[in-house]
Amino acid sequence: MRYLLATLLLATPVPVLADPPAIEAVTVAQSGDSWRFDITLSHPDTGWDHYADSWRVLDMAGNELGLRVLHHPHVTEQPFTRSLSGVRIPAGTAEIQIEARCNIDGWRVRRTVSLR
Repeated sequence: MRYLLATLLLATPVPVLADPPAIEAVTVAQSGDSWRFDITLSHPDTGWDHYADSWRVLDMAGNELGLRVLHHPHVTEQPFTRSLSGVRIPAGTAEIQIEARCNIDGWRVRRTVSLR
């Protein structure tokens, strides 16, 4: 019985999670009634099979305020910075969150950012 259990455990596929994207830097600037976000990410992109594919701006309740899709891998450009303008932030909001994702592991990294 012990050998059967060991064999079953060894034969069962286990998902392997790679390193999630790291949020290296966040720059925020208000322009009128909208905001611009410059986000620097690093991720061990290997090509189309595994890469950081987006980041988003969330309010503190987890509601999405803006999304920046990353349309290709950045294998040779690490870390890299991409921007998103025109993000509407509700008046009186003191903090938001930046969340990063990769195409394999999904949304796994979140960082809180002060707007003041």
